[in-house]
Amino acid sequence: QVRLVESGGGSVQAGDSLRLSCETSGYNFRIYCMAWFRQAPGQEREAVATINIDGTTTYADSVEDRFTISRDMSRTTLYLQLNSLKPEDSAKYYCARKFAAGGPCAPRQEIFGFWGQGTQVTVSS
Repeated sequence: QVRLVESGGGSVQAGDSLRLSCETSGYNFRIYCMAWFRQAPGQEREAVATINIDGTTTYADSVEDRFTISRDMSRTTLYLQLNSLKPEDSAKYYCARKFAAGGPCAPRQEIFGFWGQGTQVTVSS
């Protein structure tokens, strides 16, 4: 079965960096669009970044130039490098796999059908 397991979250100071990992198993990692989402208390879950099978990426405006999504096909692992962290980046971060292989890799929650349990990122000022 599909498994997504995030790690790497923590409590840091503003300006610090973190690297989140999402170890995957149970499916062919190479053929699916993947994404990172985040959700802060009392707020809607929002897309942070997506990465397609050809390496094409998208980013939310709020994280552009600070966060980098990547994937290691040999390790079947998704990453999110978070630099220059701000207090407003505090949230639980989730990795997600698109329902179906192929098609657009858009930052829309409804096309992602498999989710990890999340990893908490807390940034203090």
